[in-house]
Amino acid sequence: MNIHALYDQIFRIWRRRRMERFVALVAPQADEVILDVGGMPGTWINREPLGREVICVNVNAVEWDGAAFPAHHIEMRQGDGCELPHADGSFAVLFSNSVIEHVGDWAAQQAFAQEARRVGRRLWIQTPAFECPLEPHFLAPVVHWLPVSIRRRVVRWVTLWGWITKPTQAEVDRMIAGTRLLTRRDMAQLFPDCVILTERLLGVLPKSYVAYRV
Repeated sequence: MNIHALYDQIFRIWRRRRMERFVALVAPQADEVILDVGGMPGTWINREPLGREVICVNVNAVEWDGAAFPAHHIEMRQGDGCELPHADGSFAVLFSNSVIEHVGDWAAQQAFAQEARRVGRRLWIQTPAFECPLEPHFLAPVVHWLPVSIRRRVVRWVTLWGWITKPTQAEVDRMIAGTRLLTRRDMAQLFPDCVILTERLLGVLPKSYVAYRV
């Protein structure tokens, strides 16, 4: 089984609902350009086109045949969300889904948040909640609450991610080092001029947070 296909199946309903909420609250207009930091075309092509254009920025180059979806006007660019090469307020809407938890340590997350707030006039930044018992990257309960020294020894054997991908220890270490979940307090500190929404699992447990500014 492909791990990315499994992620898509598990989180598809939440992503659809989140996009509906994004449209309702941030209301991208037909003549506006959306900057998706760390995003991929798949986020946008499964619904009617939004905005005049969507520019997706990723650290690594991504191949994309825009001619296959001409109505969506999606452009792929290479760049770092912690250091965007754009003037203040360059984009009407800045969007980012499940990216800030992967940019590095707290200092890198602060840089990412600062750049998002600087470049985008309206914001929508989503990230999984540290407080949720189910860790969404490893697909296992509570492993993200364990000390790193224990986590790096057990995730290969007690998580769906470990069973499916069968990672080496180096791959386990990279996955752990590259995933730093945020609390609601963290999000409020990173985005002081935003409203912080809480998406809930089973209507009770915090699943993820969205910082938005309109």
